[in-house]
Amino acid sequence: MPNIERTLEAGRGKIVLVILLLLGAAFSTAFAHGEALEVAHEAVQSWQAGKYASDPSKMLGKTLEETLRNIVRAQAFLPPPEGLEVNLDSPQETETARGSMVSFPASTGSVSGEVRVLVRAGEAKSVSWLPSGGLLPWWIASPAMWILFGLVSLLWIAGIRRAGLLRDWWREGWGLVREYWRWYLGLNVLLYGLFGLGMVTAYSYPGIAKLMQDLIAETLNQIGIGGTGPLNPWELALTIFFWNFSRGLLGTTALPGMLFGFPALLVNLLRNFVVGFALSPALVPGGNLLAHLPTIVIELQGYILGTFGAMVLLFKLLRGARYRDGVKALTRTVYLGAFFLMVAAWYEAFEIVLLAKP
Repeated sequence: MPNIERTLEAGRGKIVLVILLLLGAAFSTAFAHGEALEVAHEAVQSWQAGKYASDPSKMLGKTLEETLRNIVRAQAFLPPPEGLEVNLDSPQETETARGSMVSFPASTGSVSGEVRVLVRAGEAKSVSWLPSGGLLPWWIASPAMWILFGLVSLLWIAGIRRAGLLRDWWREGWGLVREYWRWYLGLNVLLYGLFGLGMVTAYSYPGIAKLMQDLIAETLNQIGIGGTGPLNPWELALTIFFWNFSRGLLGTTALPGMLFGFPALLVNLLRNFVVGFALSPALVPGGNLLAHLPTIVIELQGYILGTFGAMVLLFKLLRGARYRDGVKALTRTVYLGAFFLMVAAWYEAFEIVLLAKP
């Protein structure tokens, strides 16, 4: 009997200990939640009072790392628009990979949106005003557009296998690759090589690489990409493709490329090095990087094809061809690049959703 009583007593002791541990965990979580909301509340008030304002004359630091740190801070605390009204009584908190994101409903004039505060380690790391939809068009959030993008993707894949305009442009684009294959191969070696060089260089400058990551993340936050809501692969795929195609392939490759080729090459030389620098294994966990590697390879190929088309335009002009013939060649390689960006967008969207699952 004494042994049984001691066993029961020990069992009760363990149960009490487990209960105390559970209560402690619950209280600590509640405290952390309350602390993030309080920090965010104070940060918004300070932000509106101009306490985070940056002095442009002091942006340039003594070192590159100091300068980048100043730029990141300025980007993280861009001044609020005039007349911004923030409802501090209705915060919503979401845990992200970067910390606690606290959102407050806000509006300026007839434009509604939210003010986001990123809280990490008990400190506000950024405060930003984001109009509804950010810098993305309103139709990005439409389920009908997600379905339409899915159908277009399937029809595009089917179209390049059947007689018609889609297959004709596909063949014309790859015909240019075969005609100028030495230049195409050289661009691949150069641009993928710069990406690899960026990854290696980050090991020597981890502080600068981390600041570069923060700058990219904050820029995406200002745009409205990578929101705090539930991850939807259909919306993510459309968002990623729209941004990469409109701002990456068209805005910073094809359009500069129409100015006799070289501007597109210079932009993508910088792009590939910076992307490699920010996604280096020196900072990104090996498993995440391995899962993201197909996205990088396919996406960069889209930009390489656009850059290749810009250089073909230059080659044709140097050989006495008409400018419009060079532009036609550029449109065919942009078409190929857009297909690669479409494939990369779908892969990346599902990759993000799967990696975000606990």
